[in-house]
Amino acid sequence: MSQIVRRLGVAPRFRGSATGGTCPDIFELADGRFAVIGTDVTDSLDSQLPDDAARADYERIVVITRDTLIKAKADIPDA
Repeated sequence: MSQIVRRLGVAPRFRGSATGGTCPDIFELADGRFAVIGTDVTDSLDSQLPDDAARADYERIVVITRDTLIKAKADIPDA
């Protein structure tokens, strides 16, 4: 099981979350993968995936805000 090492970007409260905690978020995991908290839009976007893209039954398509990704950009490793 993976372990969260750090958040990429700033905490939701610094991005305008009304509750200070429930918002999209991006985390780096100890094994080098990334975990994303976002809105599940699999049902609406699955049929729109390009021909060269696919997802497994256990995978979901999630959306995060542009601001979430922009604020995380500086923390995303180059390699």
